[in-house]
Amino acid sequence: MEALGYTEHGFRHANLAARIAFQRPVTGRGSTPHTANLACVAGYLHDVGNMISRYAHGQTGGILVYQALRDRVPSADLAPIVAAVANHEEDNGYAVSPISAARDPGGQVGRAPQPRPQSPDRSNSTSTIRVNYAAEQSFLRVDSAAEAVSLELTIDTKISQVMEYFEIFLGRMQLCRLAAEVLNCRFKLLINGAELA
Repeated sequence: MEALGYTEHGFRHANLAARIAFQRPVTGRGSTPHTANLACVAGYLHDVGNMISRYAHGQTGGILVYQALRDRVPSADLAPIVAAVANHEEDNGYAVSPISAARDPGGQVGRAPQPRPQSPDRSNSTSTIRVNYAAEQSFLRVDSAAEAVSLELTIDTKISQVMEYFEIFLGRMQLCRLAAEVLNCRFKLLINGAELA
């Protein structure tokens, strides 16, 4: 991932995505601790497919997770974990269960560039790297009373404009919206304090 100039996708990212998937949407919607634990496992393992290729890493990760856990985890628990891992990419993923729905917004926050992308040369960078570098902060807020999940971003518009963010990450935001719907919540996106409908 570092060689490709992507944001950090190591243990920090895995732990953050797992923690958010466990703490926020699933538990916020009154689900069981067991369901929250399954979302946590899926959050932690969701990017393991990157060890083979960035392309279709969700599906590759699903296969790797299945192979690693099939003799250790009951199939009733394994199936939703594998489905959540395999369906976390915006190009071909779907929020297929509350477990994957909890993982999706968590993964987007976990993907936020803290630390910033590893490519120090921004003059030659792609727009994706530039947008990632411009994203200074992200926070996932779950308001159970209002039944809303909000992704709050702070973007340095001197580095990248908000429109460029949408050009690149619209699919991810649509996946987050669909995930919130699976959890019977409304998805809100706030960038630099402004809510975007």
